[in-house]
Amino acid sequence: MEPKRELTSVDLAALTGELSAYEGAKLDKAYLYENGLVRLKMRHFDHGRTELLIDTGETKHLRVAPPEHVPPAPERPPNFAMMLRNRLEGAELASVEQFEFDRIVEITFERGDGSTTLVAELFGDGNLAVLDETGEVVDCLNTIRLKSRTVVPGGTYEFPDARFNPLRVDYDTFEARLDQSDTDVVRTLATQLNFGGIWGEELCTRAGVEKTLAIGDAEARQYEALYEEVRKLRERIDTADFDPRVYRERTDDEDKSGQRMDVTAVPMEEYGNLEPERFEQFTDALDDYFTHFDEDEDEEVATENHNRPDFEAEIEKQQRIIEQQQGAIEDFQRQADREREKAELLYANYDLANEILSTVRNARDEGTPWADIEERFEQGIEQGIAAAEAVRSVDGSEGTVTITIDDEDVTLRVSDGVEKNADRLYTEAKRIEGKKEGAQQAIENTREELEAVKERRDQWEAEDQSEADEGEEEDEDEDIDWLSRSSVPVRKSENWYEDFRWFHTSDGFLVIGGRNADENEAIVKKYLSRGDLFFHTQAHGGPATVLKATGPSEAYDDSLEIPDRSKEQAAQFAVSYSSIWKDGRFSSDAYMVDHDQVSKTPESGEFLEKGGFAIRGDRTYFEDTPVGVAVGITCEPETRVIGGPPEPIRERAETVIEVEPGKYAQNDIAKRLYREFRERFADDSFVRKVASPDLIQEFLPPGGSVMRE
Repeated sequence: MEPKRELTSVDLAALTGELSAYEGAKLDKAYLYENGLVRLKMRHFDHGRTELLIDTGETKHLRVAPPEHVPPAPERPPNFAMMLRNRLEGAELASVEQFEFDRIVEITFERGDGSTTLVAELFGDGNLAVLDETGEVVDCLNTIRLKSRTVVPGGTYEFPDARFNPLRVDYDTFEARLDQSDTDVVRTLATQLNFGGIWGEELCTRAGVEKTLAIGDAEARQYEALYEEVRKLRERIDTADFDPRVYRERTDDEDKSGQRMDVTAVPMEEYGNLEPERFEQFTDALDDYFTHFDEDEDEEVATENHNRPDFEAEIEKQQRIIEQQQGAIEDFQRQADREREKAELLYANYDLANEILSTVRNARDEGTPWADIEERFEQGIEQGIAAAEAVRSVDGSEGTVTITIDDEDVTLRVSDGVEKNADRLYTEAKRIEGKKEGAQQAIENTREELEAVKERRDQWEAEDQSEADEGEEEDEDEDIDWLSRSSVPVRKSENWYEDFRWFHTSDGFLVIGGRNADENEAIVKKYLSRGDLFFHTQAHGGPATVLKATGPSEAYDDSLEIPDRSKEQAAQFAVSYSSIWKDGRFSSDAYMVDHDQVSKTPESGEFLEKGGFAIRGDRTYFEDTPVGVAVGITCEPETRVIGGPPEPIRERAETVIEVEPGKYAQNDIAKRLYREFRERFADDSFVRKVASPDLIQEFLPPGGSVMRE
């Protein structure tokens, strides 16, 4: 069993009800931390200081935290945090609601100048979108451009397709939903009913129903027992009848607590093998669990250095996920086939469908109420009229009529003809098949994770178990495979040049560049010294780039010669981090001059803006220089993220990812690179410590990027 990293839909249904107690709180300030953590500092009349944390990163959740569990405020608030402050300072918390039964929470604030809604997406890559009162996206942490939905600043926010809500259905609908499945009970509850794996198993245990029982073999009494447990769960959530728990692993040492594994709003019968700890409020339990999540995980990693990891449990978990994903794929295919079959039935019974649609349209044109139309069909059934007998129901609120053809119910829009209704069904079939493609990709990813676990198990079993202390000094000549090490020690120092963009050339020379006008100004005024070379692009909007001949406290040696290779790499750096990349271009010209050719003094009658400079004398040009950026992680002698031209980065880093101009914004591509690096290292906690998305983003060019194949 792995520790919970994300809240379930059931968790959010309980939590949003509990958070309603904080309505009326006024917001003082908003903060954005690395890895997608947003902090809303508020004041409430009854509760006093209230800190609401929204984590859309590694542990996707919301919680109210006491001041001692709140991280220190970042030194420089990013633009997203400043936007939140401008819109929300002084605003009043109006509501906290779950969207349908999805892992989406809408947090609405109201102020005299309008309302603002924060939509926290606590699934997938995670996201936080800020909407104005019209539903338009003011800004978002991650832009989303999919076939099914788009979330971009300036566009209308699009929710994912609403998930079936099993807590709000009557027994007949519950029974019908189960009957649609052809797998076992627990997977049906997890996928068809949207409860997920943990709650699917919990409901089976509470109802006394065998988890692996095939739906086709289930009896009415078992359906009724399951529905009764769902009803009890719904009632506890509606009445806020919670009894929160944090569940830990049991240990043989009475003085040592086990790792936290889960946090729930109600006790779980499935967790009889774990040690529960009770809390008064669900938010308190969440705070305890997620405040200590990282330290629990780090302790677990340290323990793995001496105790064999439970590879079998992880393999079993991945295999169970694959089975559930396969079940979802089969469900999508059945749904798509069913929609396509409905369309074909329409064409096969064209005259019947057309007669029914024409009858309803003509009646509506004559001003006949929908209720009277439905009554006429009922009279037609009594008279034995075939068309009337095919009509199952009429829905005036939706403008639809549902007909039965060959025991299949087909809902038709009255305003459309037979062909258009059939096309809509074909389109729906294609949409569902698109979801199937996404599920197929997910199953491939899970299979890769399964193979990775098996590989780590094989490596562990192949190692010499006599190596008890991995912390001993390694032989200087030994080539260490850091990617497969279960624990990578963190070693890092602070350097003055980290305030700017930087890299070291293949020949060991430091290159620095400015990110903005202020940094360009500082580089030219403070750090451009004798012997240094200055680079810039022909295009406007690039970094002031300096190839340092010496360090800040070193004396210049006249005999020093900088190799052409280092000059070419500095030119590529200047081009790659300029507006050339942002414009989606793949090459441009750059020039080089000596340090004494760069001046902050303009020509007579001219003016230099902040960050600008004057160049006097001849220039050396690097024509048609290609853009190129790589980001890597070093493990020795220091552990850190580095980035710059691909050639020198490949030479220094343990592993490297190259990027090129593309469609993903800086923060989006940074998160993609972060996830890829975590996949490459056996010690993924190491990546989290030294290469967070924010640290990776510092080495990415302005504008959009994609990973290079």
